[in-house]
Amino acid sequence: MLDIQKIREDPAGVEARLRRRDPNISLDRVLELDSRRRELVRAVESRRHELNQGSEEVAKLQREGKKEEAQGLIARLREVSAEIKALERELDGVEKELRHELLSLPNIPHDSVPEAEEKIVLREWGTKPEFDFQPKHHVELGKALGILDFERAAVITGARFPLYVGQGARLEFALLLWMFEFHVHEHGYIPVLPPILANRKSFEVSGQLPKFADELYHCPADDLFLNPTAESLLANLHRDEILAEEDLPLRYVAYTPCFRREAGTWGEAQRGLIRMHQFNKVELFHYTTPERSYEDLEELVRHAEAILQRLGLHYRVTLLPADDLAHQSAKTIDLEVWLPGQGRYYEVSSCSNCEDFQARRGNIRFRPSTGGKPRFVHTLNGSGLATSRLFAAILEQNQRPDGTVALPEVLAERLGIEVLSRAPAGEPKRSNR
Repeated sequence: MLDIQKIREDPAGVEARLRRRDPNISLDRVLELDSRRRELVRAVESRRHELNQGSEEVAKLQREGKKEEAQGLIARLREVSAEIKALERELDGVEKELRHELLSLPNIPHDSVPEAEEKIVLREWGTKPEFDFQPKHHVELGKALGILDFERAAVITGARFPLYVGQGARLEFALLLWMFEFHVHEHGYIPVLPPILANRKSFEVSGQLPKFADELYHCPADDLFLNPTAESLLANLHRDEILAEEDLPLRYVAYTPCFRREAGTWGEAQRGLIRMHQFNKVELFHYTTPERSYEDLEELVRHAEAILQRLGLHYRVTLLPADDLAHQSAKTIDLEVWLPGQGRYYEVSSCSNCEDFQARRGNIRFRPSTGGKPRFVHTLNGSGLATSRLFAAILEQNQRPDGTVALPEVLAERLGIEVLSRAPAGEPKRSNR
């Protein structure tokens, strides 16, 4: 949530920066509501002062035996009391609407975020794998190897859900556990296994609510929402707390399954593991100080990159333009892995600095080591990584002419096999009854 004081001090400047994201953004209603709120607050305070002074005057008149004057003043004070109640009702409504308007505003893009039609490629790592055969799509590879079964998943649930089978299930778990442990042991993250359902307030703090309710899976009976990313959960880990500056930065790593409604029409580019309603993800989350948050963003990116480098996967690093930022983000750097079966890059991690946007919503502050008033922390998040597209990249970048897949060394060690080969003859086959 944006700082209303900054909006008051420079409404034109804040609006201009927000319009880098969306040219249709207007602060007119926010300013109107804020002005009315302050008018109402002054009116309530003025009448409360009149009420307090009048009460003292009534007591004085009664002591002096001036009953008629006291009764006349009492009648006026009843009117004042009624006015206060009416003003407070209006004030409550104005404050709720103002909060809703502020919650609906996105974060202000950082000055280093470009205004461009396309993302900017910052660097690449490794080289695109070359094949002397036509590389296959991961859906074809997974089906032939007997490790992915989208047809049976559709029978169980519906379209856009995964079903990992045999070595596919083992590979998915090996990948998750390895990434989780890697960030704990190599980078010093604090491991967390959070609940995958969260309340409405939690999603308000993270930024999904109120604006993006349609993108969430909702359980109405309990008014709980399924987790779309562990960012939503970890952003609430220190809600309404004051942290010590000496303890910052705090770095957490969490594993969760993620659920997204992902409404819309999908084509070939989203087939298979590319865009699903359910997927697994290891998430990285930082609580830090404003002074070092952009230094921490670079560190966060390096930590996510380390996974791709250890897996030996070719990828590129891109800077998102202002109009492509998530609602809560001030700056986002994406890691995009190459999928040769489709001849294009796909995002596997978005590393974002949300500055104090989530901290204001969650009232998460730190006490400066030098003393003074508590200040809002900055929060950062990034996938470390999501396994679905990573799984696809492992298959597609490491495929061989005979349809088998050579596993990266770190995964081969965990699985006890070096190559994913075709399913054994004894595995269940699909019948066309």
